[in-house]
Amino acid sequence: MVPLENFLALSGILFAIGVYGVLARRSAVLVLMGIELMLNAVALNFVAFAAYLDPGQFAGVVIAVFIITVAAAEVGLALAIIIRYFRMQATSNVDEAAALKW
Repeated sequence: MVPLENFLALSGILFAIGVYGVLARRSAVLVLMGIELMLNAVALNFVAFAAYLDPGQFAGVVIAVFIITVAAAEVGLALAIIIRYFRMQATSNVDEAAALKW
């Protein structure tokens, strides 16, 4: 059986890569990919803790499925907004999205 620390280390690395992707990238699509990595790291934590603390229960797996569902809905809506903005401004640069302010 793999130790819990290995899963937590992997999750921490995924979360750190996601934070870097959100903070360092200018493209809205790459920012969304960073957010997805962070959400997947959290889901991995839930599943790992559920497997180690109470293997008979599926609470962590159920929460992870909800996280994946919310992440899919978030990406669908955000991509629709990004495509609409790209058609209006011909760029997906996050720094230039100040035109969305009223």
